[in-house]
Amino acid sequence: MSRILVLGGSGFVGRHVCEKLARLQWHVTVPTRRTVNARHLLVHPMLTVVEGDVHDPLTLARLVAGHDAVVNLVAKLHGNEASFERAHVELPHKLAQACLATGVKRLVHISALGASSQQADTAPSMYLRSKGRGEAALQAAAAQGLQLSVLRPSVIFGAQDSFLNLFAKLQQVFPLMPLAGAEARFQPVWVEDVAQAVLTCLLNPRTAGQTYELCGPAVLTLRELVQLAGQLSGVRRGRGRPVLGLPMALARLQAWCMELAPGEPLMSRDNLDSMKVDNVASGKLPGLSALGIQPASLQAIAPTYLGPTVPGTELLAMRKTASSR
Repeated sequence: MSRILVLGGSGFVGRHVCEKLARLQWHVTVPTRRTVNARHLLVHPMLTVVEGDVHDPLTLARLVAGHDAVVNLVAKLHGNEASFERAHVELPHKLAQACLATGVKRLVHISALGASSQQADTAPSMYLRSKGRGEAALQAAAAQGLQLSVLRPSVIFGAQDSFLNLFAKLQQVFPLMPLAGAEARFQPVWVEDVAQAVLTCLLNPRTAGQTYELCGPAVLTLRELVQLAGQLSGVRRGRGRPVLGLPMALARLQAWCMELAPGEPLMSRDNLDSMKVDNVASGKLPGLSALGIQPASLQAIAPTYLGPTVPGTELLAMRKTASSR
């Protein structure tokens, strides 16, 4: 296996997946609407960026043809029901049909923790329902011979994330953090572990037909994650800002106001609906350890990209760099 098509390869997880594939000297194709959106990937000599609309069935079939496997990382966190349906249900269905039509048997699909093809219509949010229906569409294709691996990560953190970094930046500005869904529970997973899971699935044919829950070793509430982001980024000399958990009525009002703001919202009412169920491993499915991956803890990784603003950590980072030379 040496020719891989990566949908969503220009995104946060995608760049890590592409880097690992490039290290193996595999030929990687990343489709994008505009080449400029994937310019950061052009440093990899074995990687080709192709302009095209993956939602167009004919274009998608041409892209899939000639590859040994496909990785689907396309996802969206905010939107209406139609946009979730397009990204999470229609695209996987079209992708599965393109794979079957072109003879490409191997597909690794990134879903989401909390999604379920068996309970797609009962999940609490549009996001989770659409993710579940997308899995169901792929499972139907698997019954026709598609070798499918499904990965369900919890919230993903890493140096370029829009998660901990966002909370850290907000605490640089605001004296108080009013927080919707403060007691929602997560099991954050490092982006490098997610990328390694994708690679392991591509390398190991025995992972076909399996669904994996990708989670880190610790369960944290959203309140604890926000506090940690502030502390590690050095806000108030490492104390962070006070976090005020909002009751649901105010939380939904806050989310609705954020939806009205221009640009990508920080929080939506659908996000709140997703947080009605804990974003933690069910224990009913294999996890990272089944893929031979020891999950890294957020507490070990986050200081490496949030920590330098904490007084004294600049010197520590310099010492670490010097000692590694």
